[in-house]
Amino acid sequence: MTGLRFGYGTNGFANHRLDDALRVIADLGYQGVALTLDHDHLDPFAPALAARVAALGNRLAELDLGLVIETGARYLLDPWRKHAPTLLDDDPALRIEFLRRAVAVGADLGAEAVSFWAGVRPSAVDETSAWDRLVAGCAEVVDVADAAGVTLGFEPEPGMLVPDIAAWWRLRQALGAPPGFGITLDIGHCRCLEPLPVPDCVAEVAAHLVNVQIDDMRRDVHEHLEFGTGEIDFPPVLRALADAGYTGLVAVELPRDSHAAPAVASRSVDFLHTAAWQAGVAVEQVGRITGRDSAEPAGGGAHAGATIEPVGAATTVARPAGLEGEA
Repeated sequence: MTGLRFGYGTNGFANHRLDDALRVIADLGYQGVALTLDHDHLDPFAPALAARVAALGNRLAELDLGLVIETGARYLLDPWRKHAPTLLDDDPALRIEFLRRAVAVGADLGAEAVSFWAGVRPSAVDETSAWDRLVAGCAEVVDVADAAGVTLGFEPEPGMLVPDIAAWWRLRQALGAPPGFGITLDIGHCRCLEPLPVPDCVAEVAAHLVNVQIDDMRRDVHEHLEFGTGEIDFPPVLRALADAGYTGLVAVELPRDSHAAPAVASRSVDFLHTAAWQAGVAVEQVGRITGRDSAEPAGGGAHAGATIEPVGAATTVARPAGLEGEA
C-alpha cells in the first residue's frame, strides 16, 4: 500500500553535516528529503561535484530516501546580498548557472523535482522589465530541464515577483504552458496570502503539483512555524493532497529551526502522522525507526509500525500507538 510521503528540508538542518542530517531524517521515519544546495550541503560550485553527487546518490539509496532539489540558499551566490543575484537582476547569469547545475544534479540523482522561485524585484527595475526578465530566465531553465528530463517546480513566494498562485498561472501561460513546468506549493504560504482556503488552493493546482512544502503559518505573516503554532487546520489539507492524487514528497519547511533540528523534526513527523490519521489518509510506511530514545519528546514513535488506511466503505483506520490524548 502507498500513501502520502513525508520529507524534511535540509535547510532546517543547517548546523548538521549533510550525511548526519540524512541519517537523522531517515531514522525518524521520513520517506524523503528536500535538499537545498548550499555551502555545506552539496555546494554545486565546489570541486569534485560529480564524485560528491555519486556518493550522495549511493547514500540516498542506502537510506531509501526520495529527493527533491531546492535552490533557496541565502548567501551561496553572493556573500553580501541574500538570494542575489536572481533572475530579475541586471546580470542574472550566475543565478541561471546555479539553476543549470541544480538541474544537472537533479538529473543525476533522479530527483522528483527541482524547485526555484522568481526573486524580489530590485527597486531600480520596473515591474514590466522585471517580468520580462523572469520569463526569459525561466524559459532558459525550462529548456535545460526539458533536455535533462527533469521536472521543475516553480514556487510562489510572498514578497517576490511571483507571490501567489494567480501569478504562477500567469507565468506558466507566458512560458507557453510547458508540461515540465509545475508548481511547488508551500502550504504555509497558502494561509499567509491566498484568498482561498488552503485545501482549495491544493485543489486548484492539483494537475500541476510536483512539490509540496508544509509548515504552519498565520494570515499576513510570512513566518514558517512549527505545526500547531499557527492557524492551519492540517487534516483537511492532507485530505486534499490525497484527493488530488499527489504522490510526491510533502516536505517539512522550517528553515529557521536548525538549532533544534532533531527535536523539531521528531515532533513534526508525529504531528503529520496524527493529522493523517485524523483525515483518514494513507501514509507510506518505512519500518525503520532507529534514532529515537527516551530523551525524545513525548509522543515519539507514533508512526512506527502503524497501518493507516484511507477511510472507505470497507476500510478502517488503525490509530497509531502513542497518539492518545493528542488533538
